Amino acid sequence: MTTIDNGDGTFTDTRDAKTYRMVRIGNFTWMAENLNFVTDSSVCYENDESNCQKYGRLYNWNEAMKACPAPWRVPSDAEWTALTDFVGGEKTAGTKLKSETGWSVYKIYKAATDEYGFSALPGGGRWSDGNFGYAGNLGFWWSATERGADGAWRRDMSNRDGNMGRHNINKTLRFSVRCLQDSAPKNINLRG
Repeated sequence: MTTIDNGDGTFTDTRDAKTYRMVRIGNFTWMAENLNFVTDSSVCYENDESNCQKYGRLYNWNEAMKACPAPWRVPSDAEWTALTDFVGGEKTAGTKLKSETGWSVYKIYKAATDEYGFSALPGGGRWSDGNFGYAGNLGFWWSATERGADGAWRRDMSNRDGNMGRHNINKTLRFSVRCLQDSAPKNINLRG
C-alpha cells in the first residue's frame, strides 16, 4: 500500500491505479479531492457509480481509518482545526476551501473561491437507516479523532454559507474522506 509521487501535484494509489491531485496548505499536504478507494462497506452516493466519480466514496468511520493509501492517513480533529485556522477561521474556511463548481446554488450565499486548491465537493452522506442525503448541498469529512465509543469528530461545509462546521457524529454513518500526509512531496504546488 504505497503511493507514487508523480512530481506534478498528483500521486497514484498503487492499490487501484487511481491518480489524485494533492496540495500543500500550511504544514500539511492534503488530497485535493475525496478518496475513491473501494472497501468492504464503502458506497457511492445513492449506489450510483457516477457519484463516486464525482464525489468519491462514502465510508463509515472504521472503514475510513483503513482506507487511505500509505503514507497517507485520515487527519485528526486537531489537523482539521489547523487547516481551518490557517485559511482564516471557521466562519470563512468553507468559502476558501470549496470547489468553485459542483455545489448547488443557494440564493443568499456568496460563491466559493477555492483559493487554496482544496476543491471540496459536497458528497452528502448515508444515514443509519440506509437513506442518502445532501449531495450537492453538504459535504462531510471524517476525522481520526474519536469522541466516546460510538462517536467521532467530522467536518462539514454547506452551500448555504462559508463556514467549516465541526460535529461529533455516530461512527456508523458514511461520509467522505480526505487523506493527509505530514511532509510535502517534492515539486508540488505549495499554497500559503
